[in-house]
Amino acid sequence: MIITIGGLAGTGTSTAAKKLSEYLDIPFISAGDVFRQMADESGMSLLEFSEFAEGNDDIDRALDKRQAEIAKEADNLIVEGRISAFFIEADYKVWLMAPDNTRAERISYREDKDLNVVIDEMDERTCSERKRYMEIHGIDIDDLSQYDLILNTATFDADKTAEIILNSIK
Repeated sequence: MIITIGGLAGTGTSTAAKKLSEYLDIPFISAGDVFRQMADESGMSLLEFSEFAEGNDDIDRALDKRQAEIAKEADNLIVEGRISAFFIEADYKVWLMAPDNTRAERISYREDKDLNVVIDEMDERTCSERKRYMEIHGIDIDDLSQYDLILNTATFDADKTAEIILNSIK
């Protein structure tokens, strides 16, 4: 089974993918892992590669293509990435969401940053991603019609989120 898990920053996609991977005993990959791998292959630090990618739409396309190729070769895999569901032929597609204040609190805690700074950065990042996905891929990140499950993670911990996903797959 191929499963995609997407969601905006702070919704718990990475944590849910890891937990679900443990429950199902199948591997998972994340867009972030693939991006880091591409940076290594380019001989750049993650920061250098991120800056390079900002002005190079081909990096986004290559990242999406690589995730799709990895998923195509797998029998069982969980793929975590903001827009992975648009590129991967998955058996089940999950979108995680949470209110902005919940997302900001999670990111603030995770990155040990001031909450107000996180709120500003989060808004900027979301607007930037929304624009980039539309310009590069023609994807409206707010169109959730391709997802099998849309789950608000605000009131669930990681274990419960993974259990809900697992139960909905069954």
